[in-house]
Amino acid sequence: MSLKPLADRVVVKPLDADEQKVGTIIIPDTAKEKPMQGEVIAVGPGKRGDGGDVIAMEVKVGDKVLYGKYSGTEISVDNDDYLIMRESDIFAII
Repeated sequence: MSLKPLADRVVVKPLDADEQKVGTIIIPDTAKEKPMQGEVIAVGPGKRGDGGDVIAMEVKVGDKVLYGKYSGTEISVDNDDYLIMRESDIFAII
């Protein structure tokens, strides 16, 4: 992938939600909830502090993370879907 996020931004690949069927009811993709877990694909260098020094990122490439349901901006690169979000939008590392 050729994306390199800037500042405190992170590129996350959402993990597919497990599909479940109850009886014969099939839920269309448009009605399914968005996943709130993903894998970190790329990490920016970090945010600049007031003194000009770079604050290191806590997440790293390969981390599995939890994030808010509507966090980030959805993008598509090479037919793959990703989210770009600030590190502060990530709640936890799994």
